[in-house]
Amino acid sequence: MKRLNVILFLLGCGLFVGLVWTIGPKELWHEFLSLGWGLVPFIIFEGVAEMIHTLGWRHCLMGRARSQSWCYLFRIRMAGYAINYLTPTAALGGEVTRATLLASRCEVSEAAGGVLVGKVCFAFAHLLFVALGLVVVVRGIKLETVQWVSLLLAAVLVACGIGAFLLLQKYGKLGSFIRWLVKRGIGGKPLRRAAAVLTSVDEQLIAFYRNRPGDLFLAIGWHLVGYSMGIIPTWFFLHSLHPSGTLITAATAWILGMGFDLLTFAIPLNAGSLEGSRILCLKLLGYAPAAGMIYGFAQRLGQLFWAAAGLVFYATFATDKKRAAASDAPAKNGKNRWAPATDHESFPHLSNLHDTNNFTIHKAVDAAVEELKNPNGSA
Repeated sequence: MKRLNVILFLLGCGLFVGLVWTIGPKELWHEFLSLGWGLVPFIIFEGVAEMIHTLGWRHCLMGRARSQSWCYLFRIRMAGYAINYLTPTAALGGEVTRATLLASRCEVSEAAGGVLVGKVCFAFAHLLFVALGLVVVVRGIKLETVQWVSLLLAAVLVACGIGAFLLLQKYGKLGSFIRWLVKRGIGGKPLRRAAAVLTSVDEQLIAFYRNRPGDLFLAIGWHLVGYSMGIIPTWFFLHSLHPSGTLITAATAWILGMGFDLLTFAIPLNAGSLEGSRILCLKLLGYAPAAGMIYGFAQRLGQLFWAAAGLVFYATFATDKKRAAASDAPAKNGKNRWAPATDHESFPHLSNLHDTNNFTIHKAVDAAVEELKNPNGSA
């Protein structure tokens, strides 16, 4: 899988270089300079979208994970965003990162379940956004029949994959194969531990889909709102090129781009595919290839900005973990290193006195008390 991702990344980089060479570096640089402050909305609204997606993810969480603050969950989400965006893991490495960070404050099964449900809701909302959007703007898109058929077939395949993943979660079948191996004595103790964890996750998922269907729809709704945020910077961009650019044109460009993103999710960094798809989207709407290239590049800068922020958040989690480990070290050693020493530690000879002469000490104390009560008793 990693080798495939590397190959896709290299092909994407090759496509990117080819696009730059074909359009012309000078023309692209001129278009980029003319954009100016038009880059700012892409950065701002990429962050706003992720903030809204965090609200959607919160409805997918389970157990103690649900009680965590929005700021804490946003930091976790952006840490996963950075790993997904910057590493060749086909959007899986970031989910592992989120589950690991979340598990520090809840059960592992709760963290894993929340991440899995969140992934399904996020992907389903993406598909639904593209499907509903195309229905609205289909009249403004001039695609040939072959292109429409190819796009629809690809969308159906993606939908089948999302649906299958949803059903596996709903009926608690994610760990079925591992449990089947364990029943036949395959894998030994490590596989038995994995089966136990997956069984616990399956139980959490079954309970979620049975008891919280409302949260499922709320999560998808928030994700739809988050996805729609991209229309605003797209409108700013098109308006900067031509003041006649309308909100409908911006929505069409954004929805088409989201559709291509759905089909190219496995390419690390969306290398080449992001710029290439935006060139095609804007070309269908009557814009020059250079405009599409800069449009894709502006989106990439927004994504890179928040990926960098995600790395910073990830670093803060690592720092917090080191501090917690340092503060817990004295307790693990059985004492507080800053606490004053006990009598036994400072004066070892008192320990022997306490152990062997305890009766003698108590006897002497009793005699002294008796003498105070009757001072003339000894005369």
